[in-house]
Amino acid sequence: MRPGFRHCLASSTASGRAAAPIASFFKPGEQLYCAGWSGAAPAGWRIEAETTMFRMMWKAPMPDEDEACDALRLGTAHADRALELATLTRPGPLGIRSVELGEYFGCFDGPRLLAMAGERLFTGALREISGVCTHPDFRARGLARRLMLKLVRRQLLRAETPLRHVLRDNTKACRRHEGMGFEVQREV
Repeated sequence: MRPGFRHCLASSTASGRAAAPIASFFKPGEQLYCAGWSGAAPAGWRIEAETTMFRMMWKAPMPDEDEACDALRLGTAHADRALELATLTRPGPLGIRSVELGEYFGCFDGPRLLAMAGERLFTGALREISGVCTHPDFRARGLARRLMLKLVRRQLLRAETPLRHVLRDNTKACRRHEGMGFEVQREV
């Protein structure tokens, strides 16, 4: 099988030469997402999902204005609500401390987090927009789109290149992202 995107789950018996360099960073039950890995899972680990994804890069001009100026910056005080929304909507890997990885913004109705988007991976001038999700009761209102464009604008102002990773099978999201200004760079 060709290398792909894998979602693995660590167990208490994680061992073996292939897992040794990273095993000490994971507790039993924690998840690891990686790209470019092929072959069997190391002893004590199991592969829960395997697929490919598209790396999409921003290719459009900077958004003219911040359409989500009312969005709140998420911090550790919002981590439980962010994790709760991510557990419900499954936007991809998001943990209790993800809001510490970059800027995360959310749309609220009182204390209720309706939608969020944030930053995770950062290398050189590339910064990933991640954790994009909207509560099912509040979809089709443009909340996530506005939050993403807020992040795109902020990244471009910092001379960074926004990028997204979208699972290959999520054709609806790929079309939406292309309509916003992202282009598929490559399949990972």
